[in-house]
Amino acid sequence: MALNKEIWISQIKEGFYPKDGWLDKLTNYDAFVENDKIHIASAGIDPEVLINNTTYPIAVKQRNDEDCEIPLDLFETENTIVRRPDAIEYSYDKLESVIRQHRNTLRKAVISKAAHAIAPQMDTPGTPIIMTSGEVNGNRKRLTFADILSLKERFDDADIPEDKRFLVLHPKHVTDLLLEDLKIFKDITNIKDGEPLKFGGFGCFSCSAMPSYEIKDDIITKVAFNKRKTDMFASFAFYSEEVFKADGEIHMYASYDDPLERGTIVGFDKRAIILPIRGKGIGAIVSKNITNQGGQSE
Repeated sequence: MALNKEIWISQIKEGFYPKDGWLDKLTNYDAFVENDKIHIASAGIDPEVLINNTTYPIAVKQRNDEDCEIPLDLFETENTIVRRPDAIEYSYDKLESVIRQHRNTLRKAVISKAAHAIAPQMDTPGTPIIMTSGEVNGNRKRLTFADILSLKERFDDADIPEDKRFLVLHPKHVTDLLLEDLKIFKDITNIKDGEPLKFGGFGCFSCSAMPSYEIKDDIITKVAFNKRKTDMFASFAFYSEEVFKADGEIHMYASYDDPLERGTIVGFDKRAIILPIRGKGIGAIVSKNITNQGGQSE
């Protein structure tokens, strides 16, 4: 039974983050995980660069790094029971199906939490948020390629390096771009040698579990995770070296031949966290709501 657990846990781990996906672009901090916590140092202010300096000695400044301990999020699946007659009839395939189902459920939860965490809380110079500006569709304005270029300019203004910028599109924003120019959209979403082709400096991906925003006191802010979403849904962007992912333990719980249930009961939990490192190099494009500028939850 112990061997089965090892096999099943390895199957949960295998392919947990899809290859050639946006999660694969994040900085990996697994090496810093200890006891399902991660310790990262918040780097101090960057040193100034002197050009054609004639004043010596050059000033010495202390860089003050702050150690930050972050507990990994705990994701737990509800238990699944495989009745003994089913286990006998379906044998290996039945239990494999259960494991795949738990892996997919855990993955969806991790992705949803990650997308929300990466999207900026509010518009700042280092975390730009822009609104869509396309034609009206229902009660919102569609995303345009020009909007992506506007976000590019905001990233440029914030001196965010160009080489590892990525944009993760809400499915409805994907539709918007398809309607605007099918050829351009096909070009920018092609994957070549494991990398998406770029538009406006962004490698483009898509994801269905996306954050949303609302407007309070004329300030656009991100809706809290697990709240009902508004129609001000968003796509988000990030510079890969400013966002990290860290994975901890995966544990399998199992009750074999349970006498009360007459079957085997299994469940899993996983530790993981995905966050911006310094609160910069991230951005969002939010669907502009033309009928409810307050953007309140439904």
